[in-house]
Amino acid sequence: MKQFNLFTSCIVGAILLFTSQTNAQLQTPEGSQRAQVMQRVGITNITIDYGRPSVKEREIWGKLVPYGYNNLGFGTSKAAPWRAGANMNTTVEFSHDVKVEGKDIKAGKYGLHIALKEGGGATIIFSNNSNSWGSYFYDEKEDALRVDVQTKETAHTEILTFLFPKVEADNATAVLRWEKKEIPFNIQVKVTDIVLEGIKSDMRNAAGFTQSNWDNAATYAYNAGELDLALEWVNSSIRGNFFSKETFSNLALKSQILVKQGKTEEAMKTVDKAVTLGNPSEVYQLGTGLIDLGHKDKALEVLKNNVKNSNGAWPSNYGLARAYAANGDYKNAIKSLNTSMEKAPEQFKLRLTGALAKLKKGEDIN
Repeated sequence: MKQFNLFTSCIVGAILLFTSQTNAQLQTPEGSQRAQVMQRVGITNITIDYGRPSVKEREIWGKLVPYGYNNLGFGTSKAAPWRAGANMNTTVEFSHDVKVEGKDIKAGKYGLHIALKEGGGATIIFSNNSNSWGSYFYDEKEDALRVDVQTKETAHTEILTFLFPKVEADNATAVLRWEKKEIPFNIQVKVTDIVLEGIKSDMRNAAGFTQSNWDNAATYAYNAGELDLALEWVNSSIRGNFFSKETFSNLALKSQILVKQGKTEEAMKTVDKAVTLGNPSEVYQLGTGLIDLGHKDKALEVLKNNVKNSNGAWPSNYGLARAYAANGDYKNAIKSLNTSMEKAPEQFKLRLTGALAKLKKGEDIN
């Protein structure tokens, strides 16, 4: 009886092992290798995953890749577009909401299909189904977005390639190139809105317990032109929280925000506080920044004091020369610049000499 049980157990074990092995997926190379390309715009990632077939001297457009929508003889679709690659769905994933060719599409992963037009042009299709094999099961009801684009003729590309040949601060153009055809589509990203919403969320978490993060958040909002939000965030750095304190950085930033808001009197009072906390280099930046903001008299006051407080260091004298020049006092600007040149390291003298030549011609050096 024991022998029978042992024999039975061996047979059952062998069957289970065989079943497990036959169900296992083998890792073997695909004929059209898989590839992935990612481009970041702002903080938004755009990722395209696709199979890369080769031309192999075949006739591609209208033959291997038929025009329009077709019954491929397999699957459930009777009007399938091209899969925009090989094998499994070509997919495109957006980490935030974007616009494609001016039309809104939500963050997420989409199956990417293309319907080529015989006379030129193409329809790019973003399907909510991103897990199918090719376009055999394509269903128009699953479309998230369709956009029409113009195709272009280009140099021969043997292996199908997606790339991002044009990238700007708030948009990127994705392009499919294969054989002698190029199919582009533009993706626009609301970078500022996305970043600001992200910062608002982050500041409610661990990031909000660090003072420098409030300064960085305020700086971003200021540069983005969101002045009220910038002021709110810099004020959080200055007072009201356990980590808050006045520093040169947050006071200087607050003064810039207030100037932009037209609150000149409050801005200048904030400048007076900031200069007491800054080193000569920081005060130089603040003073020359006031010149750029149009407050030339205050810049002259700040940069005069900076010469005294820095024991006449050459950069402070150069800053004072800029302030005099901004106010049209070229005589004193030349005097300050000559003093700066006497103390400046050799590698800076060429630049200072050029500035001096401009001053002698009665030209501003700002």
